[in-house]
Amino acid sequence: MASSPENNASLSVQKVPRSESSQAKKSQHAEEAIFYTNCRAAYLAVLKSSLENIKSKEQLSLVLQQAGRNPSQKTVNKYWTSQTTTLNFDDFCAILKEEKPATKTELLEAFGKIDTHNTGYILHDELYKILTTRGEKMTRDEVSAITEQADFNCSGKLDYNKFCDLYMTTSEQCCKTAREKLEVDGRLKQQQFGSQAETSSEGITLPVSKPSPRISRKTDHKLAPKKGDSKTPSRPSSAQSCKASISTTISMGASSNRNAKLIEPDTVKEWQCAQSKGCFYLEEDGEIISHKYKLHLPQRSTVCITIKPLNVRQVEGKSCHWLSVDTALYILKENETPENLQLVSFTEQQNKETFGWKGELGSGVYWLLPFTTGCRLKKVKTQITGEAKLVYRGEDGELALTKEFRAALLDIFETIDLDGNGLLSLEEYNFFELRTSGEKCDEEAWAVCKENFDMKKNELTRQGFMDLNLMEANDREGDPSDLWVTLLSLGYNKALEMTEACPFVVDIYAEKCKPRIKAIYLEAGSWQLNRAICKSVVNKGEAKVMDGCENIVVYTYKAARRITSVIENKSENKVILHVSNEQSKNCLSNRGLTVFAVEVAPKSMMVSQHVMPLNEQEEWLYSCVHSLLR
Repeated sequence: MASSPENNASLSVQKVPRSESSQAKKSQHAEEAIFYTNCRAAYLAVLKSSLENIKSKEQLSLVLQQAGRNPSQKTVNKYWTSQTTTLNFDDFCAILKEEKPATKTELLEAFGKIDTHNTGYILHDELYKILTTRGEKMTRDEVSAITEQADFNCSGKLDYNKFCDLYMTTSEQCCKTAREKLEVDGRLKQQQFGSQAETSSEGITLPVSKPSPRISRKTDHKLAPKKGDSKTPSRPSSAQSCKASISTTISMGASSNRNAKLIEPDTVKEWQCAQSKGCFYLEEDGEIISHKYKLHLPQRSTVCITIKPLNVRQVEGKSCHWLSVDTALYILKENETPENLQLVSFTEQQNKETFGWKGELGSGVYWLLPFTTGCRLKKVKTQITGEAKLVYRGEDGELALTKEFRAALLDIFETIDLDGNGLLSLEEYNFFELRTSGEKCDEEAWAVCKENFDMKKNELTRQGFMDLNLMEANDREGDPSDLWVTLLSLGYNKALEMTEACPFVVDIYAEKCKPRIKAIYLEAGSWQLNRAICKSVVNKGEAKVMDGCENIVVYTYKAARRITSVIENKSENKVILHVSNEQSKNCLSNRGLTVFAVEVAPKSMMVSQHVMPLNEQEEWLYSCVHSLLR
């Protein structure tokens, strides 16, 4: 649910007259402030605290109604899937950004399609027929509840202009009532952080120890102050009402690769190697999921572990968006149980687009958890001029795959062939199936595939994979709908460009033994990963204690291409911090906001944000102020 890169580059400084730039910033911040005030008002009208999670579909529907939305069951099901157990406040804000309230113009246009004679009325009989047979069907009782309202019904007809007026008034009243409750209730008012700051915008983030199962929370990002840090001369005006603050300023050069350089591949070419591919996939709600791996080392050895975007075959005229996505691997040692994982290190050394780690590991089992900040892999709205054609009928009347679709399928095959042997095992194919359909193929079904499609050594060949997709097209008599479901779930848009996925490759070199790597899961970032990110920032970043509030510590970590900050709350009470990046230049935050707020639970740590350069060919300035709101 992210906007375009231009919008997400909310930290960048544009070359416009100062007065216009200042006015635009004020307007943007005012809009953000109103949006988050409405989010909090709606949320706290139903729940006791923004730390409390939405626990059911019914609760989700209720908070959406309090925010002036009228969600259909289809809309609710879109965000509350069979895998969802809870949604948090960040999830709710993300949903509201996606689900815009209907305008009166849109409603009138919808009714106008029914009222072809433009009379301003729709007969009740016609309304019953449409609402009970089309789209998300309503019951007769539900339609009767509309037609029996005297305010906009007379003589067996619906006056849809009056209906739209009442609908808009009711929607606005829901929002107004929720805001008034927030103002009147002293307990809730105390939670309304940022209310003193006219231009601040708010965005709550919950502790990383309790990740939301489905909707992206965008809370795994870091910041760092080392050499060149300095206090900013004064806090931004939007933070002047805050009691205590920490300022961090870091200047970064263009294409900064000044970190410890990764050893050159030639120096490890004699070592034994294991490799596996994988992929980051962007969910509809903005959450990022990826493969997760187990690494087995039979004996102690010096190892080199690397990760980089996978450069699959490039098609002329097609941009490879994923090649600019940042990647990292967190290495965790498995002890007595898989749940008991200990952070060893992460890939912070760099050689161009490759990030790696070199060190000594003892024998045993390790988990490799891929990570990307979400700064560059996020929802982007692009103008698609036309939908690519997937199948066509030849002169003999038989269906065939288009050249463009075959090329996309070859790229997909390359990505899901995790071990790179040119064949798909049942295990590899099942990762593909879980991603595209949510189901697995069992041994019996695989045996049927073996009878009908080309296989070698019980593994599906490229041609077999092509024929499998052609069969799916034939089953639908040429209707590409199911094929598009597969493509969209794998990160492709309707122009057959991979814009919402980032394939990558992991290499492990071991000096003294043969390493083994195996993909175990395809899932969202776990609490182990979130904890590892926080711990790595605490271990390697610079700590700053907030003046006048020694229980609040902000850790900032600087890498070659990203800065990550983590907030630690040592107190017994939750705290709310205002975060401002207004003085930053040429920066891209995973938050997508210049000013936001975070709520940190007692005795916990959480990521404040990840920041990367918007343009890597130019210098960038990270200037962030974390302020405590009372």
